Formats: sequence, structure tokens, C-alpha cells
Amino acid sequence: MQADQIVLGFTWFVVFLFSTTLHEAAHAWAAYKLGDTTAYEGGQVSLNPLPHIQREPVGMIVVPLITFATAGWMMGWASAPYDPSWAHRYPRRAALMAIAGPIGNLILVTTAGLLIRLGMVFGIFYAPDRVSFTEVTGATAPWAEAVVVPLSILFSLNLILFLFNLLPLPPLDGSAVLPMFMSPQTAERYHGFLRQPMFSLLGLLLAWKIFPLILPPLQLGALRLLYPGLGYQ
Repeated sequence: MQADQIVLGFTWFVVFLFSTTLHEAAHAWAAYKLGDTTAYEGGQVSLNPLPHIQREPVGMIVVPLITFATAGWMMGWASAPYDPSWAHRYPRRAALMAIAGPIGNLILVTTAGLLIRLGMVFGIFYAPDRVSFTEVTGATAPWAEAVVVPLSILFSLNLILFLFNLLPLPPLDGSAVLPMFMSPQTAERYHGFLRQPMFSLLGLLLAWKIFPLILPPLQLGALRLLYPGLGYQ
């Protein structure tokens, strides 16, 4: 492996680790504030990645490294524990806990976008002719080129994490948000449905089929918001 690939892989891993940790820490913090201390007691209300890695070492280390080595990008997973009986008793609180993770990723997307726009104001960044996952923006000065890749990955990866986790399919966060719009009785029955492992497996398979179809127009919309008037196709 060449030096530039090692640097790119390290950059990917740092951004992936930070983004995933923030996602799960947001879940854990929301649950703690809403009455479930399970994740708090497990150390997950933290931006320190170690408690999250200890809980999901395969999803946070092994799979990301394998996918980068084989595909050039990283995927993986993490999880924050919660009390199922608490979620069963308070389905709307559980829904707020679920939405907190994607909101964390949305905050990172927005932050990356604002930094890019601020850099454009000062003449540091510019909108490239073609955009890729690792080049959402371009740098006008050599010293700023080191920021382009991590900032671009931060924008692109968190956009995907935000959108993917909002799919209303178990076990994704979007499926747990739906009880906010249900009656207590319906929400209780729905939570029983979500606890079935078979439905989680089917939900993931369906999500992987659907997401590649809906991602391109959503990415294009995000780029047009980032660079209004440029007409990316």
C-alpha cells in the first residue's frame, strides 16, 4: 500500500470513528435525558470512541478497514444500549432517542457545509467542476489542500449516515421514529413488531436495495444547497 493510500485510509478512519461515535453518543445522551440510564452507565454518553469500540469492535474497526481495503471507502456500525422495557413504556421518548443519532450527523453535515462556504468567502475554497466523495470542495492554496479530503469526507459520510438511518425500516433509526405519530396502543404493538429479529434482517436487506436508488437525487439536492446556482447534474 502506497503512502498516499495510508494517509487516505487514516483520514477515512478518523472521520468515520468521530461521526459514528457522535451518532451513538447522541442516542445515549437523549436516552439519559429522557429517563433511561443504560447507555450512560455503559459509558456511551461520551465522544471518546473507546467505549463505543469496546461495545462494537467488529463494526467500528474490522469492517471499516476491510471495506476500505476492498472498496476504497468505509462502512460499519455501532450501537448504544437501551432498556427495552423503558422504550416499551415510553414509545415517544424512545422515538426522540432514535432521532437524536441522525440529528447528530445532520449537525456534522451542516458544520462541514458552513466551513466550506466560509472558506469560499475568504477565497480558500472553491466549487470544483466535478464533485466526488473525497472532493466536495477544492482549495486555492497548497496549505489548504490538506483540509479538502477530511472536510469532504465529513460532509459526504454524514450526509449518507443521516439519510440512511432515517429510512423507516427496522432496525434503522427511522423505524423507531414512527411511534411519535401513533397512538400509545398502536405504538406499543409496533414496538413488539420491531423486536422480531427476522424483520430487522429483512429491513436491512430492503434498505440496501432502496438506498442506492434514492441517494443520488438527495446528494444532488445537498450539493445544490451547498453551491446554489451552479447547477450540478
